[in-house]
Amino acid sequence: MQVQSSVARAVVVDAALSVAEHEALVSNPGAGAVVSFAGVVRDHDGGRGVEALEYVGHPTAVQIVAEVAAEIAALDGIYAVAVSHRIGKLTVGDVALACAVSSAHRREAFEACARLVDEVKHRLPIWKRQLFSDGTDEWVDCP
Repeated sequence: MQVQSSVARAVVVDAALSVAEHEALVSNPGAGAVVSFAGVVRDHDGGRGVEALEYVGHPTAVQIVAEVAAEIAALDGIYAVAVSHRIGKLTVGDVALACAVSSAHRREAFEACARLVDEVKHRLPIWKRQLFSDGTDEWVDCP
Protein backbone atom coordinates (compact mmCIF):
# COMPACT_ATOMS: atom_id res chain seq x y z
CA MET A 1 0.00 0.00 0.00
CA GLN A 2 1.37 3.44 -0.97
CA VAL A 3 1.54 5.81 1.97
CA GLN A 4 1.44 9.61 1.88
CA SER A 5 4.24 10.55 4.27
CA SER A 6 4.60 13.85 6.04
CA VAL A 7 6.94 15.94 8.10
CA ALA A 8 4.91 16.73 11.21
CA ARG A 9 7.64 18.90 12.73
CA ALA A 10 11.19 19.94 11.87
CA VAL A 11 12.37 22.81 14.06
CA VAL A 12 15.21 24.31 16.06
CA VAL A 13 13.87 25.90 19.26
CA ASP A 14 14.99 27.42 22.53
CA ALA A 15 12.28 25.76 24.61
CA ALA A 16 11.94 22.44 26.40
CA LEU A 17 11.27 19.41 24.17
CA SER A 18 8.81 16.57 24.74
CA VAL A 19 9.35 13.20 23.12
CA ALA A 20 5.73 12.28 23.89
CA GLU A 21 4.60 15.30 21.88
CA HIS A 22 6.73 14.15 18.95
CA GLU A 23 5.20 10.67 19.20
CA ALA A 24 1.71 12.18 19.12
CA LEU A 25 2.61 14.28 16.07
CA VAL A 26 3.49 11.18 14.01
CA SER A 27 0.45 9.22 15.12
CA ASN A 28 -1.33 7.49 12.26
CA PRO A 29 -4.14 4.88 12.29
CA GLY A 30 -2.14 2.67 9.92
CA ALA A 31 1.05 2.83 11.95
CA GLY A 32 2.05 -0.39 13.63
CA ALA A 33 5.21 1.25 14.95
CA VAL A 34 6.20 4.58 16.41
CA VAL A 35 9.88 4.80 17.28
CA SER A 36 11.18 7.78 19.19
CA PHE A 37 14.49 9.05 20.46
CA ALA A 38 15.56 11.51 23.12
CA GLY A 39 19.09 12.88 23.09
CA VAL A 40 19.53 13.82 26.74
CA VAL A 41 22.22 15.93 28.42
CA ARG A 42 24.33 13.57 30.51
CA ASP A 43 26.47 14.41 33.54
CA HIS A 44 29.81 13.36 32.04
CA ASP A 45 31.92 13.36 28.90
CA GLY A 46 35.37 11.88 28.44
CA GLY A 47 35.75 11.20 32.15
CA ARG A 48 34.87 14.77 33.12
CA GLY A 49 31.79 15.92 35.00
CA VAL A 50 29.35 18.01 32.94
CA GLU A 51 27.16 20.67 34.59
CA ALA A 52 25.41 22.03 31.50
CA LEU A 53 25.54 22.42 27.72
CA GLU A 54 24.96 25.44 25.55
CA TYR A 55 23.87 24.94 21.94
CA VAL A 56 24.23 27.67 19.34
CA GLY A 57 22.73 27.24 15.89
CA HIS A 58 23.62 28.75 12.55
CA PRO A 59 20.71 30.59 10.84
CA THR A 60 20.49 27.76 8.26
CA ALA A 61 19.88 25.12 10.96
CA VAL A 62 16.10 25.28 10.55
CA GLN A 63 16.34 24.79 6.78
CA ILE A 64 18.74 21.87 7.16
CA VAL A 65 16.69 20.06 9.80
CA ALA A 66 13.67 20.42 7.48
CA GLU A 67 15.67 18.94 4.57
CA VAL A 68 16.80 15.99 6.68
CA ALA A 69 13.25 15.35 7.93
CA ALA A 70 11.89 15.45 4.37
CA GLU A 71 14.51 12.94 3.22
CA ILE A 72 13.55 10.54 6.01
CA ALA A 73 9.82 11.04 5.42
CA ALA A 74 10.38 10.09 1.76
CA LEU A 75 11.75 6.65 2.68
CA ASP A 76 9.57 3.68 1.74
CA GLY A 77 6.94 2.86 4.33
CA ILE A 78 7.37 5.95 6.50
CA TYR A 79 4.15 7.67 7.53
CA ALA A 80 5.42 10.68 9.45
CA VAL A 81 8.52 12.26 10.95
CA ALA A 82 8.88 14.80 13.75
CA VAL A 83 12.23 16.19 14.87
CA SER A 84 13.35 19.11 17.03
CA HIS A 85 16.77 20.25 18.19
CA ARG A 86 17.08 22.58 21.12
CA ILE A 87 19.41 25.56 21.36
CA GLY A 88 20.36 27.65 24.37
CA LYS A 89 21.55 26.50 27.77
CA LEU A 90 20.50 23.00 28.89
CA THR A 91 21.17 21.22 32.15
CA VAL A 92 21.68 17.55 32.94
CA GLY A 93 18.55 15.58 32.06
CA ASP A 94 17.21 18.08 29.51
CA VAL A 95 16.28 16.79 26.05
CA ALA A 96 18.50 18.32 23.35
CA LEU A 97 17.14 16.28 20.42
CA ALA A 98 13.66 14.80 20.21
CA CYS A 99 12.33 12.81 17.29
CA ALA A 100 9.74 10.24 16.33
CA VAL A 101 8.97 8.24 13.21
CA SER A 102 5.87 6.21 12.37
CA SER A 103 5.55 3.33 9.95
CA ALA A 104 3.42 0.27 9.39
CA HIS A 105 6.26 -1.96 10.60
CA ARG A 106 8.91 -1.73 13.32
CA ARG A 107 11.96 -2.42 11.14
CA GLU A 108 11.30 0.58 8.88
CA ALA A 109 10.51 2.82 11.86
CA PHE A 110 13.66 1.81 13.78
CA GLU A 111 15.90 2.21 10.73
CA ALA A 112 14.38 5.56 9.77
CA CYS A 113 14.63 6.93 13.31
CA ALA A 114 18.28 5.87 13.60
CA ARG A 115 19.05 7.44 10.23
CA LEU A 116 17.20 10.62 11.24
CA VAL A 117 19.30 10.98 14.40
CA ASP A 118 22.53 10.24 12.56
CA GLU A 119 21.80 12.72 9.75
CA VAL A 120 20.76 15.49 12.16
CA LYS A 121 23.92 14.97 14.22
CA HIS A 122 26.06 14.89 11.07
CA ARG A 123 24.55 17.78 9.09
CA LEU A 124 22.93 20.24 11.46
CA PRO A 125 25.07 23.38 11.93
CA ILE A 126 24.84 23.55 15.70
CA TRP A 127 27.79 24.04 18.03
CA LYS A 128 27.90 22.68 21.56
CA ARG A 129 29.66 24.28 24.50
CA GLN A 130 30.20 21.88 27.38
CA LEU A 131 30.38 23.43 30.84
CA PHE A 132 32.37 21.12 33.11
CA SER A 133 32.01 20.74 36.86
CA ASP A 134 35.62 21.89 37.34
CA GLY A 135 34.71 25.33 35.96
CA THR A 136 36.25 24.84 32.51
CA ASP A 137 34.41 24.71 29.22
CA GLU A 138 34.93 23.31 25.73
CA TRP A 139 33.35 24.01 22.36
CA VAL A 140 32.56 21.04 20.14
CA ASP A 141 32.38 21.57 16.38
CA CYS A 142 29.35 20.81 14.33
CA PRO A 143 29.62 19.57 10.75
